[in-house]
Amino acid sequence: MRLKFSSQREFNFQPSNLKLTNQYYAKYEDISKVLDENPELTTELHRDLEKPLKYAAAKGLDGRQHRFTTEQVVRVLLCQVIEGASLREIVIRIDDSHFLREFTRIHNGPMIDFTTLDKLKNSIKPETWKTVNRLLGRYAVERQLISGEKLRLDTTAVETNIHYPTDSSLLWDTYRVLARLIGRARELDSETVGDRRFHTKRAKRLQQQIARKAGKKDPTLDLKSLYRELLGMVEGISAFARQLACELEKRRKESRYGLFDDAVAQALIEELRHYIDLGARVIDQARRRVLQGESVPNEQKIFSIFEPHTELLKRGKAGKDVEFGHMIQIQQVPQKFITGYEAFEKKPVEHQLLDPALRHHRRLFGKDPEQLTADKGYYESVDALAKLREKIDVVAIGKKGNRTPEETERESDPAFRHAQRFRAGVEGTISFLKRVLGLFRCFNKGWKHFAATVGVTVFSHNLLTLARG
Repeated sequence: MRLKFSSQREFNFQPSNLKLTNQYYAKYEDISKVLDENPELTTELHRDLEKPLKYAAAKGLDGRQHRFTTEQVVRVLLCQVIEGASLREIVIRIDDSHFLREFTRIHNGPMIDFTTLDKLKNSIKPETWKTVNRLLGRYAVERQLISGEKLRLDTTAVETNIHYPTDSSLLWDTYRVLARLIGRARELDSETVGDRRFHTKRAKRLQQQIARKAGKKDPTLDLKSLYRELLGMVEGISAFARQLACELEKRRKESRYGLFDDAVAQALIEELRHYIDLGARVIDQARRRVLQGESVPNEQKIFSIFEPHTELLKRGKAGKDVEFGHMIQIQQVPQKFITGYEAFEKKPVEHQLLDPALRHHRRLFGKDPEQLTADKGYYESVDALAKLREKIDVVAIGKKGNRTPEETERESDPAFRHAQRFRAGVEGTISFLKRVLGLFRCFNKGWKHFAATVGVTVFSHNLLTLARG
């Protein structure tokens, strides 16, 4: 049975004389106190971690295998977010720090390695992080640490970990990935793959030539001939990869491989078909855009074969014409506690987010807020605003575009202006999430892991907020 908690504690024999160090210690000690007062948080996370923890162990200096608990894993992940470190960096930092070892309850035992930590982190579902954040919110309400008189909302973009997408770079990505997978298949079964050569360097040079010439913005340059050659190479390797996947599948059914090789072949077939399908989309959009001069809608485009869920976002921000990632929404109360959040696979219409946010607020606090404030993106119509004001005393949502005299008077009201000043505080929280806690970009792969990263970051922020309080 995998343990949830680490029961043994150790004494701290090394107090510090530095005020700054003691403040650093106090922050983690207060977070530890909140976690200890809420064992149901660890219990909820244990449901996702119980099975993968069976295979997570480290060999100590004594030669024995040491197992890890859910509590230790969760505290290590919190350290990673709070310290703004990668998985590699945080295991080194904890391993080298007596205090962080004490906080994570690892003490003098062997440190978890980053590959195991990565698997455990990816085992936690985004729904679990939402549940954990909801439980922490209930705890804060019961202890009267937060109040629900005011509510502010805002959305922001979180980038996915992709390079800037161009047709030529996406075609090159498809070619090199398929060539690499075919190379692995040749190691497994050289007879099936044969001695066909793949001109990877030629494909790369074509992509670089296109990128250099496209950057000059010279209308006399003919890029179509280069694109035709690159498209032909990608189509050729895609056709061969599709044929190879069918042949490997046939040999698997004929039991040509041993147990281990059969598993390798199955994984290769799945990867080949995955990237062949994505490559087909890349080829289609490049042909339509470059050769046929068609304007392809953003909903039909693919911006990365590694993060195909990525969405193009146009928010009109200075210095950022477009962003590649997903929108998230946070809702916050005066104590800077994030009472709710959402990550959206497709960009939402902001005014449609008001009702779900208010329902969530009512479930947590048992009543509507007295003051609701958000930016102009949440404005829908005069009637929708009047409906909100039937339940909420102050609704401070500005209107885009021209205003009638009545709307100008409403936005000049001292209560409206005071609420808008309160709204500005959410911008500081977004900056903190991105700049300090690393939410400017998600380095985890896949949509579910993207949503989970948002969840653990919000959870870490809320623990820091309660610790400060």
